[in-house]
Amino acid sequence: MDKRETREEFENTTKATTDTDQSQSEKREAADGDVEAQENEQPAKNESEAVKEELEAAKDKYLRLYSEFENFRKRTAREKLEMIQSANEQLITALLPVIDDFDRAAQVLPENPDKTTEGFLLIHAKLRKTLETFGVKSMEIEKGADFDADYHDAVTQIPAPEPSLKGKIVDVIEKGYFLNDKVIRYAKVVVGN
Repeated sequence: MDKRETREEFENTTKATTDTDQSQSEKREAADGDVEAQENEQPAKNESEAVKEELEAAKDKYLRLYSEFENFRKRTAREKLEMIQSANEQLITALLPVIDDFDRAAQVLPENPDKTTEGFLLIHAKLRKTLETFGVKSMEIEKGADFDADYHDAVTQIPAPEPSLKGKIVDVIEKGYFLNDKVIRYAKVVVGN
């Protein structure tokens, strides 16, 4: 063999080895690229799964809060209705003895008309005292007092019997009442014109 043949064989062998190395390195690079692509896709999938899980958790939390609020709203409405239905129970219970007194006085009326008047006055005083314990007070309005629309309701106007009563209260038709310093019924009055 001569040198030339040996050299050609060496070059061919080297070229084949180089080609094989290049193709193997290309395959490795392609495989590495696939692995990187898979790794890049995997975190993207993990991130989207994490976002979905967070969304599901937020939905669950929202539904629980909404349910709790609805239950609270219904319970509050029920309690308010019960409170309204039994609000005056204490007052009515306190007024029942007064009604009993009126019943007893009505039974005695035909027998003793003189004592009945005294009995009715006592019952009237008892009723006023019972109402006062619950914060009910009557408005004390005198003839000649100034008209005040915050407390009085002018039913009519009449010519003033005296010049000093012009624009003032001439007569009280129906008393007004306060409940704990709040007007619950305005006094119906006649005003001088």
